Amino acid sequence: QVQLVESGGGLVQTGGSLRVSCSASGRTFSTLNIGWFRQAPGKEREFVAAITWSGYVYYEDSVKGRFTISRDNAKNMANLQMNSLKPEDTAVYYCAADGGSRLFLRTIAVLTTSYDYWGQGTQVTVSS
Repeated sequence: QVQLVESGGGLVQTGGSLRVSCSASGRTFSTLNIGWFRQAPGKEREFVAAITWSGYVYYEDSVKGRFTISRDNAKNMANLQMNSLKPEDTAVYYCAADGGSRLFLRTIAVLTTSYDYWGQGTQVTVSS
């Protein structure tokens, strides 16, 4: 089992920055593939970014150049640095982890069904 806890959400103005973090426990963090998803009211949960156990990163097109995903295996944490935030980035942001697949292609990483464990989410609100 893997337990995931997100932190760092909040309220920010358009153009501002936030960093959300995901703390993991229960398994060797370095073996996990980590994804960030978000869900706005009335919408489906959507892929934002992912980082594989080996350090490959994937981004949803609308966040490329603005968001950066990273991981710190020594601290069992993954981070999502969000810059140049827009009102349309407003959502609950969820951290997710899969069971440690060795091959984690983008086509797999973008699917919610590829992940076995989820955090409770953290609210990010961008005011206009």
